[in-house]
Amino acid sequence: MQDRGFASYIAELLGTLLLVFFITSVVVLYVAAGQNAQFGSDFAVVGLTHAFALFALIASVGVASGGHFNPAVTAAFIALRRIDPVDGLVYMLAQLSGGVLGALMTKWLLLDEGRASDYGLPALSDLVGSSAQGAAIEGIGAFVLVLVVLTLALNPETRKWAPLTIGAALGFLVMVFAPLTGASFNPARWFGPALVGNDFADAWLYVLAPLVGGVAAAAVYRFVIESSSGPAQEVADEVAPRGPAPPAGQSPPLRQEHRSGGGPSKPPGGIAGS
Repeated sequence: MQDRGFASYIAELLGTLLLVFFITSVVVLYVAAGQNAQFGSDFAVVGLTHAFALFALIASVGVASGGHFNPAVTAAFIALRRIDPVDGLVYMLAQLSGGVLGALMTKWLLLDEGRASDYGLPALSDLVGSSAQGAAIEGIGAFVLVLVVLTLALNPETRKWAPLTIGAALGFLVMVFAPLTGASFNPARWFGPALVGNDFADAWLYVLAPLVGGVAAAAVYRFVIESSSGPAQEVADEVAPRGPAPPAGQSPPLRQEHRSGGGPSKPPGGIAGS
């Protein structure tokens, strides 16, 4: 379990702010909504923007925090005891705050264009028969995204591919599901424009479903993938041993037997923790 501090909290706020800003901006510009739509819907552009934005943010500011930028991801790390619950709660508060600030930036820059879509707020399409089906879509999307995050981030052999792979996973999920629910998969991404646009319709769907999907992904990782990952996971566990969470702000003792390049090893406490 990796020690978290003020820099990590700021990185989560900043990363989520930029992620929500880019996502809501591209939704305003490229997704048709009401009579004010000017460009029509292009979900390929929307999906690629999600992919490139998340890739860049995990590889940059994510180095300081592990690059969660999503309460569903943080909930999965808490469930796996890879982050202290108090630190996890602060992460979530930082992510929600970043989501609001990102949506406010979109409103500031795209005031008139953004009114029709509530500044990039995800919404259920008429193609979806019920809110329960919408919740299933959001839960499935979050499940796949968080499972990719856990599998890449917690395996020392594949963690270097995490930013690219996680960004690509979000991109293809958005291309498939954005026409149905807006493809949020992230309570912070929904909460920002919901608060700024004062529209909280289907709030439970966009908050609860991704959290359930994230925890379900943690369970699958723990009982299916981790148990089959062999020596690579043993190395990860020795470098960052799990157990009862230490008090917030305190780091557990780390074993240093496994080193690479002669330098001290670092705990893999997040997506960009290598």
